[in-house]
Amino acid sequence: MDEDREQPIWRIATGKSDKMVCGSFRGLLEDLWFLTKNVRSVIKVSRRKMVPRAFRERLMLAVVSVYGCPLCSWLHTGGALRSGIAEAEIAGLLAGSVDNCPEDEAVAVLYAQHWADSDAKPEPEAVKRLEQTYGTEKARVVNTILHMNRIGEYSFSVGGLFLYRISFGRWGK
Repeated sequence: MDEDREQPIWRIATGKSDKMVCGSFRGLLEDLWFLTKNVRSVIKVSRRKMVPRAFRERLMLAVVSVYGCPLCSWLHTGGALRSGIAEAEIAGLLAGSVDNCPEDEAVAVLYAQHWADSDAKPEPEAVKRLEQTYGTEKARVVNTILHMNRIGEYSFSVGGLFLYRISFGRWGK
């Protein structure tokens, strides 16, 4: 962790990872089905209602910290910087820490990490805690953000694998 702090934020964000992003094609279909059932939440996320941009980026960085996709990490690090999140907080989120995260968002960020780590099948207690903390509607919006993010993770994984194959292992993966 100390050596991470000495590197520029973009170097931490684009570090190579051997982790496999997301589970399966079935997971992609589950995400698409969830988003289809929750179109109102998708619209709220798209119009930036209920969840500020910085909060959304924190959730996405929490998921990226679990999946380890370098392209997604780079993309969301840039988004987090543009939304005003400090470099130290971004580095912490990418390392899986919520120490520098605003206190009122910590429950959702920890939930996002658990959600990603459990392949979008969080424990019922975690879902209950999220709903108790933010209310049912905002919890649904948080889950919508996570499902939308995972679809993006799938896309970048496939794109990275494609680059890896056509470059004979020099790019992607």
